[in-house]
Amino acid sequence: MRAPLILLLLLGLLASAPAADAVAGKVIKVLPLLLDLKGRAALSPSLFDRDAYQLKLHEQTNEVSTIRYDVQWSAKNSDGQKLKLRLELRGVTAANLPKLKTLETEVAAGKYSQWTSLALDGDEFKTFAAITAWRATLWDGETLLGEQKSFLW
Repeated sequence: MRAPLILLLLLGLLASAPAADAVAGKVIKVLPLLLDLKGRAALSPSLFDRDAYQLKLHEQTNEVSTIRYDVQWSAKNSDGQKLKLRLELRGVTAANLPKLKTLETEVAAGKYSQWTSLALDGDEFKTFAAITAWRATLWDGETLLGEQKSFLW
């Protein structure tokens, strides 16, 4: 009576264990930062000063040249293969029309988590609508490894 129960338990544990060679990844954090005309997100390395300067840039939009998204991500079992980090932006134009923009870059996993920056700048930033939502995803080919999205996505 006890042997079949133990065998069933062991088979269940083996079936639920992830494959050792499968790539696993996740998007940990996304920090949207406005950059001024000189490309700065802050005037000093202090986090308090950065937050205060970001508030100033949100209020004085004529001093903003770029929006940069710093994405923290990690991947395991990738063995140096190229992964894709994708950032999708949604916005609304002055005429209340929806607008969508996708930024992508290839990344390679390291031993620890990585930070990658994706920026919307220049004419694209000036002509893009007011950003209302974003989603950052990590891909291995066609397989979604991880995702982080804003509240309004």
